[in-house]
Amino acid sequence: MPPGDVAPVLVVSMLALITGAVLILRGPVGRAIARRLEGTAGVSPELESRIQDLEARMAAGEEERHEIQGRLDFAERLLAEGREIRRELPR
Repeated sequence: MPPGDVAPVLVVSMLALITGAVLILRGPVGRAIARRLEGTAGVSPELESRIQDLEARMAAGEEERHEIQGRLDFAERLLAEGREIRRELPR
């Protein structure tokens, strides 16, 4: 093939590839890729409700953990005060 004939073949090939890619991406494959990119691919309503329930449970567990941590801090302060009082008492 002479060097002058390469450009038209290259242009036609590129147009064919671009047209094929556009047709594929506008169909079900493209919609599936878009759902995957959005993060909503294959999530059923039942699964979504279970996820929300688990997130609510985790939040409640965090609140309980903070409350228990506060109680532990309080108990540690009381014990430390008791030790200080015992040290101050004459023996």
